[in-house]
Amino acid sequence: MAQHGQRVAVLGAGIMGAGIAQLAATHGHEVHLRDIADEVLNRARATIEHSLERLVRKDRLAQGDVAPTLARLTFTTDLRATVQAADVIVEAVPEVLSLKQQVLAEAVDLAPGHALIGTNTSQLSITSIGAALGDASERLVGTHFFNPPVLMRLCELVRGLRTSTETLERARAFADSLDRTVVVCEKDSPGFITSRAYAMLRLECLRMLEEGVASAEDIDTAMKLGFNLPMGPLELGDMNGLDTYLHAIEGLADAYGERFRPTVGLRNMVAAGQLGRKAGAGFYDYDEDGQRR
Repeated sequence: MAQHGQRVAVLGAGIMGAGIAQLAATHGHEVHLRDIADEVLNRARATIEHSLERLVRKDRLAQGDVAPTLARLTFTTDLRATVQAADVIVEAVPEVLSLKQQVLAEAVDLAPGHALIGTNTSQLSITSIGAALGDASERLVGTHFFNPPVLMRLCELVRGLRTSTETLERARAFADSLDRTVVVCEKDSPGFITSRAYAMLRLECLRMLEEGVASAEDIDTAMKLGFNLPMGPLELGDMNGLDTYLHAIEGLADAYGERFRPTVGLRNMVAAGQLGRKAGAGFYDYDEDGQRR
């Protein structure tokens, strides 16, 4: 049964955190978005406002829904104020195990004992993240949203070794309230369902590019039109950040071996600072507004 009007705490106001916060506020939840830096929060606020305007222009959101959505959003650096009355906590900090453990442990100490705890990760072990939470690990579940969260309809739930059945069902109900389709990864294995499969596709596209089989644009076009993908694997890498992708693929290589070994070209691009759209250059070049040249 879908749950509406809950108090949702989102920890981390980067691309994913801001998107999850916007999604929850749009669907009627009261949202506190927390980060440690005011400049990150200001950027998140601007990003959300711009996204809402774009959704209105594309007739995906009514103009009259913009102000109420923004009114349901609170931007803050105060962790206690963010989580002290939360029904749902969604952590969306960078994909670093120790950082996720630290942030969630601090939040759990301040949050109500009934709060559902979600971690937005595309590959880190839910069981390992929960190891820092003691008995609260039973309330922890992987809540893998996809970029951009306001448009991508999938939510991949991941069950850790200690995740209770009640927690999994509460997470499903929360995702239902956001009008998201749920798939469940029952085994806490690196990469889960989606990241593991898609990483192999992206790697093969990288290898074809480095071998000179085709241009980046033609590879992306072939993947989009041939397999009905909304975005090509290489342009998606640019959007998410090639440093993020390298970090993820290294984790899969540690778990599964040689088949996920990053290419030399990817390592060189990251070393050279060609990280994609945020750096102005990756597989494609971008202007100061992040638009592809």
